[in-house]
Amino acid sequence: MSPASAPNPASPIGNTAATASGAPLVRVEHLSKEFPAGSTGIIGGKRLSIKAVAGVNLEIQPGETLGLVGESGSGKSTLGRLILKLLEPTAGAVYFDGRDLSTLGRAELRALRRQMQLVFQDPYASLNPRMRVRSIVGEGIEIHKLARGAEKERRIVELLAMVGMSADAMDRLPHEFSGGQRQRIGIARALAVNPRFLVLDEPVSALDVSIQAQIINLLQDLQEKLKLTYLFIAHDLRVVEHISNRVAIMYLGKIVEIASRDEIYLNPRHPYTRALLSAIPTIDTAHKPERIKLPGEMPSPMNPPAGCAFHPRCPYANDVCSNVEPKLETGRGGHAVACHVFPSP
Repeated sequence: MSPASAPNPASPIGNTAATASGAPLVRVEHLSKEFPAGSTGIIGGKRLSIKAVAGVNLEIQPGETLGLVGESGSGKSTLGRLILKLLEPTAGAVYFDGRDLSTLGRAELRALRRQMQLVFQDPYASLNPRMRVRSIVGEGIEIHKLARGAEKERRIVELLAMVGMSADAMDRLPHEFSGGQRQRIGIARALAVNPRFLVLDEPVSALDVSIQAQIINLLQDLQEKLKLTYLFIAHDLRVVEHISNRVAIMYLGKIVEIASRDEIYLNPRHPYTRALLSAIPTIDTAHKPERIKLPGEMPSPMNPPAGCAFHPRCPYANDVCSNVEPKLETGRGGHAVACHVFPSP
């Protein structure tokens, strides 16, 4: 597969690069990440590690939004940063438009970073409080030498307008804006280098519900206008339902279920997915599913259980579940599940 063509720095904001027909834009193979966590304390003792991501395989097609859902500590954000190569994997590979990121030199990787950007969770912590909006949004344009002078100013104004901000915001500091406005600035910063792929790391979880809807609508409009591809990380299945084409459920560093949005919400297979869905608040009491309360807490990623990682909390677990790790197997319509009791349909 030929490398992705770089956008013309002088061209209007938007994507013209194309991916080979039918090929995923992002492909992850057997991706794992372990963080060192000291040792047992005895000389020559066993080294301990936190298994944040464990053998993940997934694909993201051009133009789609893949929702990635799981509890805090499930490895969602770590997976997003591995895909962007902000973290080095312990094992496995990430391919962007057919290119193995681990084989790229420093200059090649820097050029490719223009096509892959991150929108952070916390709009209050992700913007430098000492930088004015002009510098925050324009920094990437400068670093990648996309424009200068009046052309750079024009691009910043265009980016701000694209996210619903006026030009007079350019000379203001982050503390002068609300949380929703700050997140719009963060989105404008990510778009400044004309990316094709965005990792959205819980971009609305720190915002009020009414503002969440505005940002979700903005992201959908931008995706359609700029032909963007999203990995949308969240713990709120209610939010994910409105923006995702497919949904992947993550538990203790592994993908346990992945399917189209409708399949996940109408025909969930994995017990963990069912428990998450049962916790979604609803005013429709006539069709409200019975709440599935999971005992205990998520096990430590430093010492995950044998067999299925979910079996200590699963109401359907049997002897096989506690001894044999289930494989993520794909069934009808691309619905993949890692479960001995409720396999793929």
